[in-house]
Amino acid sequence: MATQRSQRRAARLAAVQALYQIDMTRRAADSVIAEFMAHRLAPPDGAEADTEFFDDIVRGATAAPPDEAIAGVLDEGWAMARLGATLRAILRAGAWELTARPDIPPRVTVSEYVAVARGFVSAKEIGFVNGALDKLARRLRAAEMEGGKDKSGGAGG
Repeated sequence: MATQRSQRRAARLAAVQALYQIDMTRRAADSVIAEFMAHRLAPPDGAEADTEFFDDIVRGATAAPPDEAIAGVLDEGWAMARLGATLRAILRAGAWELTARPDIPPRVTVSEYVAVARGFVSAKEIGFVNGALDKLARRLRAAEMEGGKDKSGGAGG
């Protein structure tokens, strides 16, 4: 039986893939979510994913894309449009989670999306994801990021 942490990691991975697909095809989020639920997240292959969490990330990151928040932590001269679709999907999912899911410690969110990034991008881009999400977490949830420990006390995963 999968743990909540592994189920959420699988959901995050699928959410990044769905956000990428939405970005590249311009299909509606509902359509892509339905496709993932029916084919990619259906048992036995997708039995490990937290489908509610997947749905929450994809709907949240597409209904109110956190692009402005992400742009605020990018270096001068960088814009969302300049990033590749994979990086946009990872950053959108991570940024959305940082803004909308206070039940999940920000360090967990950053760490989980860095782990997701390892499956898709180069080491340099992994560092970029880590830096951007860490900077965003420090802006949005400074109290929890202070002192190197989460103030929430829970694993959150």
